[in-house]
Amino acid sequence: MDLQVKIMVVDDEVDLEPLIRQKFRKQIRSNEYDFIFAHNGLEALAKLIEHPDIGVILSDINMPEMDGLTLLLKLKELKNPSLKTVVVSAYGDMENIRTAMNRGAFDFLTKPINFDDLEITINKTLEEIKIQRNFIYEHDQLISIQRDLNVAREIQQGILPQIFPPFPNRTEFDIFASMAAAREVGGDFFDFFMIDNDHLGFVIGDVSGKGIPAAIFMAVSRTLIRATGLKGMPSDECLQYVNKLLCNESVGCMFVTVFYAIINLKTGQIDYVNAGHNPPYILKEDGKVMAVETSGNMILGVFEDHEYKAMQVRLAPQQGILLFTDGVTEAFNANEEAYGEQRLETILSASVGKSAQEVVGAINDDVAQFAMGTQQSDDITMLYLKYLG
Repeated sequence: MDLQVKIMVVDDEVDLEPLIRQKFRKQIRSNEYDFIFAHNGLEALAKLIEHPDIGVILSDINMPEMDGLTLLLKLKELKNPSLKTVVVSAYGDMENIRTAMNRGAFDFLTKPINFDDLEITINKTLEEIKIQRNFIYEHDQLISIQRDLNVAREIQQGILPQIFPPFPNRTEFDIFASMAAAREVGGDFFDFFMIDNDHLGFVIGDVSGKGIPAAIFMAVSRTLIRATGLKGMPSDECLQYVNKLLCNESVGCMFVTVFYAIINLKTGQIDYVNAGHNPPYILKEDGKVMAVETSGNMILGVFEDHEYKAMQVRLAPQQGILLFTDGVTEAFNANEEAYGEQRLETILSASVGKSAQEVVGAINDDVAQFAMGTQQSDDITMLYLKYLG
């Protein structure tokens, strides 16, 4: 930051002003120093209002109307940490100098003033003001960034489905999902949508990287999959089309793992593509847990000409499918142990008969209990669909 501050000299000795202007004429001509003069504390306070860019005050202690010690009390009320005062007093007047320092003076000089010493003190004070103002500027920038991140978090949460049950008139299935970002914004996403009266599309994804870039790529990926899926394309054609778009627009070598599926609500048949994502689990009505076979497809956003292959699996009535990101299985506790697939399978197996919301809630609670307050290292996202037939 450029430091533009004025130096105010407060002293009732009228001959001090021409001496200072003569001594520092080179610095004044080069705009290195800019002096303002006042003859007592009251006039100094008025000058502060007139010149808010005053940063250094060089003040005598003994003055009429308002002395330097009283001026220090008034300046303290301004609560401006980047306004620094250097007091001037007679040599040996340590009692007043001590009082001045206790009232917030940054430094002191003794009379008669040594102008070389004054220049050193001014430069030291200006350097301190520069540090202070940079700190305030950076602090304000951080506050602004945090405010923007909070807005971004609200926007990101807003583009994900929030209302459950989402289709209260549909009796063929029960669905619930949640996403807990590790930072203010995350790179995970989930979505689901009715393609037609008999087919529901549902998807989960995990973008590489963290922070704002991942959040933007997440929003783009989710929007492209939804818009393409609503056209009724099969799952492989959908992801093939989205992959080409992402490869053309991808920057910073970002990519996304995706599991996208379409379920026939009449039969329970699921047509799906796993593009480098964690294999989902199927929870059977007897409590057995089965990992969905991977389809060997590449992540999205890397190879434009990759041909995606769809696979099929069928849900019987009362069976469910759990989609999740690696933030679940890679949640760590204080001992740096990962939550892992086995623990996830165990809690899922114990969730037979529960609603979709209860299944996701039970897993979230178990992950939180396992982590025991350890800071979350990755987004934790899940989607559970229970087929009712």
